[in-house]
Amino acid sequence: MKRFVPFIIIAAIALLTLGIATAVYRVKTRPAAAPLPGIAGNAAPAKAQAPEDPGHVRGPSGAPVTLEIFGDFQCPSCAVVSKGIDELQKQKADKIRVVFREFPLEMHRHAMQAALAAEAAAIQGKFWEMHDKLYENQPVWSEATNVNFLFEAYADAIGLDVARFRADRIAPDVRARVLADMKDGDRRQVKSTPTVFLNGVPFRAGFTKDELQRDVEAVLAQKNNS
Repeated sequence: MKRFVPFIIIAAIALLTLGIATAVYRVKTRPAAAPLPGIAGNAAPAKAQAPEDPGHVRGPSGAPVTLEIFGDFQCPSCAVVSKGIDELQKQKADKIRVVFREFPLEMHRHAMQAALAAEAAAIQGKFWEMHDKLYENQPVWSEATNVNFLFEAYADAIGLDVARFRADRIAPDVRARVLADMKDGDRRQVKSTPTVFLNGVPFRAGFTKDELQRDVEAVLAQKNNS
């Protein structure tokens, strides 16, 4: 038996060598695995950045003047300014674009509910109709104990599906829409309402309709001369 041991060892070594050579050959000839996304050389394409929320808009997109308002529906000054801007826009319908953003203040007890009502109306395509109703009737609902009945009456008056309006007012995504506007206002250092941006530039506080009209006219004149 002893005289066969060297032959057995040689045979074992030969088989081991053959096995290693086969394994190396298989590794070398195997198709390369695709690199994982995000690894250098095959980085996943960056997601396109979502466009900035355009807000609620009145007027042509190409208007030379954009008035962006951060407003509170229970703010008396907002109601006055809103009426003045509406009149100004009617005079220059093709020249002025108005953007409204929600900024309900904590000091006004029904301001958040009013903002939610406007956003719920927006889902049915009638934000501006509710916007106008809320400002026109501000003295009434501002003093009410329970505003739900009044807001639903306004919804019915402007032709909304009231049952859907009622459900949308308490929907999380509607509240999120209001909070997003408020966050944007904080980012842009909005402190009070109404805050108006004229072509992206903050308008001075305590302005009147005449002052706003004068500055709008100045912007239009500058654009006409450029």
